[in-house]
Amino acid sequence: MSKDNLLPPKADIIPHQHKIHDHIRIDDYYWLKDRENPEVVDYLERENDYYQKMTAPTKKLQESLFDEMKGRIKEDDSSVPYFYNDYWYITRYETGKDYPIYTRKKETLEAEEEVLFDCNLMAADYDYFSLVGINVSPDNSKVAYALDTLSRRKYIIYVKDLSDGFLLKTKIKNTTGGSVWGADSKTLYYNRKNPETLRSEAVLKHDIQLPDQVDEMVYAEVDETYSIYVSKSKSKEYIFISSFSTLTSEHRFLKADDHYSNFKIIQPRLVGLEYDIEHFGDHFYIHTNHQGAINFKMMRTLISKPAIENWETLLEHREQVLLEDFELFKDYWVLNERENGLSRLRIFSWDGKKDYFMPLKGETYTLFTSVNTEFNTPLLRYVFNSMTTPSSVIEFNMETKESKTLKEQEVLGGNFDKDNYVAKRLWAPAQDGTKVPISIVYHKDTELNAETPILQYGYGSYGANMDPYFSSTRLSLLDRGFAFAIAHIRGGEYMGRQWYENGKLLKKNNTFTDFVDCSKFLINEGYTSSDHLYAYGGSAGGLLMGVVVNIAPELYNGIISAVPFVDVVTTMLDDSIPLTTSEYDEWGNPNEKKYYEYMLSYSPYDQIKKQKYPNILVTAGFHDSQVQYFEPAKWVAKLRAMKTNNNYLFLDTNMSAGHSGASGRFDGLKELAKKYAFLLDLE
Repeated sequence: MSKDNLLPPKADIIPHQHKIHDHIRIDDYYWLKDRENPEVVDYLERENDYYQKMTAPTKKLQESLFDEMKGRIKEDDSSVPYFYNDYWYITRYETGKDYPIYTRKKETLEAEEEVLFDCNLMAADYDYFSLVGINVSPDNSKVAYALDTLSRRKYIIYVKDLSDGFLLKTKIKNTTGGSVWGADSKTLYYNRKNPETLRSEAVLKHDIQLPDQVDEMVYAEVDETYSIYVSKSKSKEYIFISSFSTLTSEHRFLKADDHYSNFKIIQPRLVGLEYDIEHFGDHFYIHTNHQGAINFKMMRTLISKPAIENWETLLEHREQVLLEDFELFKDYWVLNERENGLSRLRIFSWDGKKDYFMPLKGETYTLFTSVNTEFNTPLLRYVFNSMTTPSSVIEFNMETKESKTLKEQEVLGGNFDKDNYVAKRLWAPAQDGTKVPISIVYHKDTELNAETPILQYGYGSYGANMDPYFSSTRLSLLDRGFAFAIAHIRGGEYMGRQWYENGKLLKKNNTFTDFVDCSKFLINEGYTSSDHLYAYGGSAGGLLMGVVVNIAPELYNGIISAVPFVDVVTTMLDDSIPLTTSEYDEWGNPNEKKYYEYMLSYSPYDQIKKQKYPNILVTAGFHDSQVQYFEPAKWVAKLRAMKTNNNYLFLDTNMSAGHSGASGRFDGLKELAKKYAFLLDLE
């Protein structure tokens, strides 16, 4: 890159006072919140122009990276077919096209293909396009689906008649995109979003034969800290309405063929009680933390007696094993467990004769159950990959214990060999003595020493696990001598539920110091040095990046912070911003002084100081519904005013996209190529 004589844009300083708890914060860039203000758009466009001009020398590198990453993708690809209600469903891509084509075939894979949606045709007139919630009616004659063409995740539900391909008059706005058919194939249940906060706040019932009739409110969630969704049991016999916050859940049920009765509650909400449900036979099966089971256990209850006092234990809680998920079949039930950071599948037969773990090897892999729509089958589908092994969909016969690989991700380009890469797990000591795992991958010809560039990735919030996964795009870094490391910091659930509990609310600082301690470990053990260490995180991981550059800027040569949640206090005090109220259990409610003061102590925007900062690339989406564009914009503006060195600081705002960036599979690669070029140029 060449700085030339270009001067970075400066945002106007217009002081705004925030006052609460007898404390005043001065926010010089609060005005950037007004998206309708032409001066706001002008500032964002000036930042974009500055970024484009400053990185112009890397354009050829970006193009090379894009071509390289695109060249590894099998463009004419298709998913593993799955069978549901008399049809095989397949998603496929065609060469040169950005979007998927959704199809089905009746009864056999040799039958004529029926195209449900060609998203390439549907997306032609839009800068952004997202189709979700594909939901075929029980009689196979209609399909509900939802579109977002603004990237605000405010989906409009439509219904298409599959006999002639024409749309019905149904057009339901402000939804999550999800819907559930009743057994009559004409009643549609859906989740409505609040148009301002975007909280999923109600379930309504729509009759597709009476599209102009006002939809009936089935259930409204009045507690603003909860969201709601509607789903159907795997057995197809029950419809569930589920209310949930970060710490508490509550479920209601109704027979799928009964559209006139009221939903019945299973167990009324008890603060701190989490439970998930599924149906089989005469029982509801329950995955829950009831009675202090922090890592969860399995229970069940008769449908006729659903309340908590009737729950019976199927599998006890274990202190060292996190029970993540479960799957029910006619003769078997399957648990997805995690111990010492590693996932595994445990299989039981209902007759009690079988209880075994599916065999697995390695210590840096990702494992989860795949699409398992059928009850009456001994075949379990799951997905396996590692940092060196492409993703595979595998079918496991629970009776014979035989495995069959249905599909392995193809990596094109001619020179990929998984044996050329090395993956392992390291353990870094945290400040309090806790050992924090790091998954690292690199090319076998790369020598790990003080000159080795390492990109360290982290997230650490919401109990989300950033498992060690395979990425064909990452090869562009590994083949150029980079190593890639995932820091499994507290705030996720990699080491069990307590790992999450120790990285949230008033223990949130553990998330940040864990990441820094992992960085120090990589430097102190000679894997890299501060001149060659880079960090990357997005959304809540962008918050992590924001804290890290404030408390330990000297450890990194460069930082990428994607759609970062960096103005924590202001956002969490504004309950009109989407998702704020539902986040109180994660971050705390700053209307309470203790949470306000704790948040303020780490909030990246508030804690910017006059000091040297590493090279920083920040990305934003103008239509982002999860982290509003003005958070990264304000953060960059303040960093510009406060930083004391001449390192790069770039803000790249996608003016036509939201939280997830560009919608096409190739446009997304272009955005990633820009990030990689930023890192490689710094080397």
